Amino acid sequence: MNEANINGNTQTGQLAGKVALVTGAGRGIGRAIALALAEQGATVLINYNGSRERALEVVAQIEQNGGLAEALGCDVSNFSVCEKLVEEIIGKYGHVDILVNNAGVTKDNLILRMTEEEYDKVLDTNLKGAFNMIRHLSRYFLKQRGGKIINISSVSGVMGNAGQSNYSASKAGLIGLTKSVARELAGKGICVNAVAPGYIATDMTEALPEKAKESLTQMIPMGRIGKPEDVARMVVFLAGSGSDYITGQVICVDGGMCM
Repeated sequence: MNEANINGNTQTGQLAGKVALVTGAGRGIGRAIALALAEQGATVLINYNGSRERALEVVAQIEQNGGLAEALGCDVSNFSVCEKLVEEIIGKYGHVDILVNNAGVTKDNLILRMTEEEYDKVLDTNLKGAFNMIRHLSRYFLKQRGGKIINISSVSGVMGNAGQSNYSASKAGLIGLTKSVARELAGKGICVNAVAPGYIATDMTEALPEKAKESLTQMIPMGRIGKPEDVARMVVFLAGSGSDYITGQVICVDGGMCM
């Protein structure tokens, strides 16, 4: 299987001709986002760190549906590695129009038991990783005077969550990063927004005990767990021209948990 297929793009859709980079796109919400962007005609760059195999499966699915995609390995927490990745992407594709900072990890623990390593790992991936990608791609967005940056936060960053002080801090930090960068780049036609998913059915949430799942579901006014596709549809909207006058916003996709 080829990791790249960038020739002969005949895609149609609202994002045809656009290049989208989605970090942490090998599974869960990231995978759904990548598939949804490709469905709308974007060439999608699937970033992965832990599982090349899963990323290639997403590439294969996009290609089977007639789209274009490439799998790109990169630890988003590494500043210089991200810089090299961006340079390679620009050298190959010439531009990036959409950046979705989705890469994230959890290392849950109560604050009295949380280790420095658990805290640093989550902040380095979830928050610094987004900074790294924005930092290195923003110069190209500025040159082309346009682009969409979408940061995947969480309702945990809006309302907090016991046992997730590191994760909640990283996702709250993403909201602050979103608003600050939005103010810096708005004058150049670059929109920066955050999506805050609630309880979404993914591998990460499937690991929770059944009792915890039931308790969380009871907190959702709509009475159901969200799907990755629910988040992906919002990302597609923010990536398209319909959101050209929306920036610095945090949109909760949570069935009403945070209202």
